[in-house]
Amino acid sequence: MDYQELLERIEADIAPLVGSGTPAEYIPALASVEPRQFGMAIADLDGKVHGVGDWRTPFSAQSITKVFALALALAEGGDSLWERVGREPSGNPFNSLVQLEYENGIPRNPFINAGALVVTDRLQTLTGDASSELLKFLQEESGNPDVAFDAEVAASEQENGDRNAALAHFMASYGNLDNPVQALLDHYFWQCSIELTCADLALAARFLARHGLRADGSRLLTRSEAKQVNAVMLTCGTYDAAGEFAYRVGLPGKSGVGGGIVAVVPGLCTLAVWSPGLDAQGNSVAGVAALDRFTTLTGLSVF
Repeated sequence: MDYQELLERIEADIAPLVGSGTPAEYIPALASVEPRQFGMAIADLDGKVHGVGDWRTPFSAQSITKVFALALALAEGGDSLWERVGREPSGNPFNSLVQLEYENGIPRNPFINAGALVVTDRLQTLTGDASSELLKFLQEESGNPDVAFDAEVAASEQENGDRNAALAHFMASYGNLDNPVQALLDHYFWQCSIELTCADLALAARFLARHGLRADGSRLLTRSEAKQVNAVMLTCGTYDAAGEFAYRVGLPGKSGVGGGIVAVVPGLCTLAVWSPGLDAQGNSVAGVAALDRFTTLTGLSVF
């Protein structure tokens, strides 16, 4: 398959949608990002990367980092994590407090904010420095030591993080957190502030296409654990639009309100796409359309 030719066709096909939607307005550091940007990259199992558009432009990964935090928490601590967070779609906004109350402080899945806080809390207990361990992992898997935190975005998240603080305190009241809330929030906000490019993201996620094998050939996850992460991405990875994403794209994927999406074709490749304009559910308008075109043109999906 000629990935470069395919990407160029996709870029041309979805060009009218680039700039559609609205950048994340509730995080001031993201609201000012120029919306008419688009990048897309494909990494094969051996680490060869193809890209188009703004695929070398760093962007704020935001919730996409939740995939990598989940993988590290499973690798370090095993499936006891699932006693503290579920694996079901939420059907509610990613920062909703409602479900937590009637489910006794157990988040519905690891990709809504409450669930991601539990995962970060577990990773902090296991490693002693959750955000730094995550950054190190992304640098190593992408092969790019310049992948870094964005202090401005972290500060912006902190200043506008009352809802996340409420989620954390609520779960702490049910005994579902091990670490002090403020320390946990600090790691969570730094985690969400990580900047990387489409190329970095596609490379960093290859272990999910390689059935748990890292870039250096060592095993991060068992085949079963890699399958589990991919499954939760498919059912829960795009906020409360996961059903629509599965219908249109048909691949495990995880989006972030920075406008990025990572997707996995198990056994073949990983894709990363970025365009800052978001739909009402918080997913990149042009990004979802590009992944839709990829699976339509290639016939590749998990179905």
